[in-house]
Amino acid sequence: MNKNMENKYANRKRAVLLLLSAIFISSMTMLNLLGTSRFLDLSFNLLGFQIPVILAVGVLPYPITFLCTDIISEIYGEERASELVWAGLVVNIWLAIILWLGGLIPAFTTNNSVDADNAFMIIRSLSLSTITASMIAYFLAQYSDVKIFHFLKRLTNGKHLWLRNNGSTMISSLIDTICVISITHYLSKSIPLPEAKTELEALFLLISYAYIFKFIIAILDTPILYIAVKHLKKYLGMNHQDF
Repeated sequence: MNKNMENKYANRKRAVLLLLSAIFISSMTMLNLLGTSRFLDLSFNLLGFQIPVILAVGVLPYPITFLCTDIISEIYGEERASELVWAGLVVNIWLAIILWLGGLIPAFTTNNSVDADNAFMIIRSLSLSTITASMIAYFLAQYSDVKIFHFLKRLTNGKHLWLRNNGSTMISSLIDTICVISITHYLSKSIPLPEAKTELEALFLLISYAYIFKFIIAILDTPILYIAVKHLKKYLGMNHQDF
């Protein structure tokens, strides 16, 4: 390969890594800011059975983070994926600092800005508890995702991409769901629990609802991962590997 082609592929690798990292960071930030501000009813009927799926709006973009880390893990390796996890943790901390300072410093208010200030304080109170839960859940889940992905890759000698994708995502998503919902609830009591249930039963239901959503997304994103990895490896000039 000549020097020009090497530079071309090197530039492409940097650009793709930057794009995947941006999608990862923005999806995680949306989770923290939107958080538990609204709960959505995504229940559906499957073969005559009602499948309940009730989840926080902030969860919607979050499954894409596991797809991003899996693509980065597959193409760029474990070290780059781990670096992204640490970068995401720094973003969580930075976001929490800005929200904390924004509420600590006296606000400039007029008659027209009172509502905006109140809206910020509500978002701040919800986001800070969500970020605290998210930082713990995020690190445990994303770090586990990367480690399990590469453990399965070594175990299968680099074959069966579907196994390491689904195996790592499903385990790490469960860790994330349990941590975020339980910690957010006990820190802020901002999560509306289902009625006529004990606290533990209600938390179990909410965790189940969120995990069903993430489980379905994990299955659906498998062909997306295959297509993305196949075309990206070709675009980046990498040798084809057996999936």
